[in-house]
Amino acid sequence: MISQGGCPKTMLSIKDALEALEGKWKLLILFSLAGGPKRFKEINREVGGITDKTLSKELKNLETNQLVKREVFDSFPPKVQYSITPHGMSLEKVLDELHFWGLLHREKIMGK
Repeated sequence: MISQGGCPKTMLSIKDALEALEGKWKLLILFSLAGGPKRFKEINREVGGITDKTLSKELKNLETNQLVKREVFDSFPPKVQYSITPHGMSLEKVLDELHFWGLLHREKIMGK
């Protein structure tokens, strides 16, 4: 696939993917939600190091891109839960490959 370098259609599709997943948090949020639906604070704890403001912004963006579903339950206080959509689950292979590449990269750079 990389051998198609310079192909305008390929460049456009990569650009679209990068825009939907830009930043260091979105894939980590999706990975957290792949384990099942979670509330805001649960995601925050699992991802670690993300501010509430940033998490809120990233969840809204993921929802806009139909990668995450936000569900509000009619209770008091209101309960809000996030889950990964089937479209978001289609990134499973990407997450797996990033995981394996990250292991190799860490070993190459840090020798660990």
